[in-house]
Amino acid sequence: MKKLYYIDFPQENLENQMHNYRCAYCKVETTTINGNLEGHLPSCEYRIKLENAGYDVISNDLSETLALHDADDFD
Repeated sequence: MKKLYYIDFPQENLENQMHNYRCAYCKVETTTINGNLEGHLPSCEYRIKLENAGYDVISNDLSETLALHDADDFD
């Protein structure tokens, strides 16, 4: 299974920073995670739990999903 965004993990506020958060388990900032399961550390409890439940890491390689076109293909 795949989800577009993995944003249901517990978050905690970074100390002395009003609008910055991180994963409560692996302590990686949410801006680094960017909604991706692979943004969490491989040892992260949240990531391990979802991978064991059958969720897949979504590849960031857009060449698999986007068609490549030359500029001349369009008017």
